[in-house]
Amino acid sequence: KAVVSSTSLELGIDIGSIDLVVLIGSPKSVNRALQRIGRAGHRLHEVSKGVILVLDRDDLVECTVLAHNARNRRLDRIKIPHNPLDVLVQHLLGMALERVWDINEAYSLVKRAYPYHDLSFEDFMSVLRYLAGEYAGLEEKKVYAKIWLDEEEGKFGKRGKMTRAIYYMNTGTIPDEAKIEVYTLDKRFIGTVEEEFAERLMPGDIFVLAGRTYEFKKSRGNRIYVVPKEGAKPTIPAWFSEMLPLSFDLAIDVQRFRREVKGLLNNRRAKSFLMKKYQIDEKAAKAILGYFREQEKYSTIPDDEILLVEEVFDERRAKYFFHTLIGRRANEALSRAFAYLISKKKRTNVGIAISDNGFMLILPKEKPLSEEEIKELFQVEDLRETLKRALDNTELLKRRFRHVANRGLLILRRYMGRKKSLSRQQLNAQTLLRLLKKNYPDFPLLKEVYREIMEDKMDIENAELFLNWVKEGKIKVVIEHNELPSPFAFNLEVIGASDVVLMEDRRELIKQLHRKIMKLIEEKA
Repeated sequence: KAVVSSTSLELGIDIGSIDLVVLIGSPKSVNRALQRIGRAGHRLHEVSKGVILVLDRDDLVECTVLAHNARNRRLDRIKIPHNPLDVLVQHLLGMALERVWDINEAYSLVKRAYPYHDLSFEDFMSVLRYLAGEYAGLEEKKVYAKIWLDEEEGKFGKRGKMTRAIYYMNTGTIPDEAKIEVYTLDKRFIGTVEEEFAERLMPGDIFVLAGRTYEFKKSRGNRIYVVPKEGAKPTIPAWFSEMLPLSFDLAIDVQRFRREVKGLLNNRRAKSFLMKKYQIDEKAAKAILGYFREQEKYSTIPDDEILLVEEVFDERRAKYFFHTLIGRRANEALSRAFAYLISKKKRTNVGIAISDNGFMLILPKEKPLSEEEIKELFQVEDLRETLKRALDNTELLKRRFRHVANRGLLILRRYMGRKKSLSRQQLNAQTLLRLLKKNYPDFPLLKEVYREIMEDKMDIENAELFLNWVKEGKIKVVIEHNELPSPFAFNLEVIGASDVVLMEDRRELIKQLHRKIMKLIEEKA
């Protein structure tokens, strides 16, 4: 008897007696692995048993380190959101419904909650002022005051009869997810895409839908508008994975493991050492050593001291593989900032493909990067500010702003017993976003949307930490020009090969690349 489940197996729901948990592919974090495997033998004095089935060689390396860490109780650090101002709006309004509050008393109460332990008084007051309707221009957009605030007296309380109803009908933190409709500029319906896919689109991006290629032009509400582009090469993959991101701590341990294996490659006892230390079978140990030997013969093995950047040209494109093994969230922050800097300098669109093990930037062949220009990217002065500018006018900012505006009660999902359509909410969000960016760049919910994207969706803190290691010389940047992507870059190459949609095609492409690489290695030898 077997139960087949999605990632919801992490929930603390007991579903009776389970003997064994089989995980297909890496769970991407030690904590997640232990939570899922912990469903087996979930009784006092019983041992939880789990098996991880790996999907490819990168997965094998990752799971070897993950299982070793799990056995040695080396858990990932937990990240708690830092001063989420949209949720603070809900808390303060809820407090105001109960009684009149002294401002200082309310501030000290809020700071007792861990996520707000270092909340600044200015941010606290900006939320109160927003709730009290003190930002001119918002009333015209039907955003009305929900509390009264007397700063001289130092007090605030609820305002209006409808406030309680608004509060109860609109609180909660899970956003409504939308299906985004795709139309041509002459209003012909093409199909739908996931909201998370639409978030990644930039004007000029080309993607595949219903077997045809289209260029993204603009969005309005929950519609995006495109023009057909027959025969054009897609710039973003049609297949969009919902895989969980690799944790930063585990990524750094995988980097260290790479250096350890690199030191073993010429050791006759390498296989037995790996089998004993990491409790893997002979097949797994041979596969890891074979993978690393191929990489070393063809290119350089990137680890916690060497960052490899590969430059590969095809007929039309210059591709740059950055082997930054820091997890997908931190890679997304770095790659977006780098792509923004390059697009400004070269005046061209830059394609991006991201994985946990690195990212690829794609440029037109006639606008390549010099070694100097690649090294300059790692010296970026203010990564946060650069990323903030890179997010301007993106679909990601527009759609995440709707989520924040919902949570922060700026856009009500339900009012007077009626539910507002998602399309209407999105249109309102885009109008308010333009107004706030122009008139109130420090508006609390605008600050929050940037925080949420950079700290929760991406991992700006660890991306900054990694950049500092490069700047301090702890990590050396090695740039190589290769005829084909190296074995460690195969998975990135496949993600970037947007015309490859099916998993069978991906496997076939990796096999072809592997055959070509092995031929080149033999020729070198």
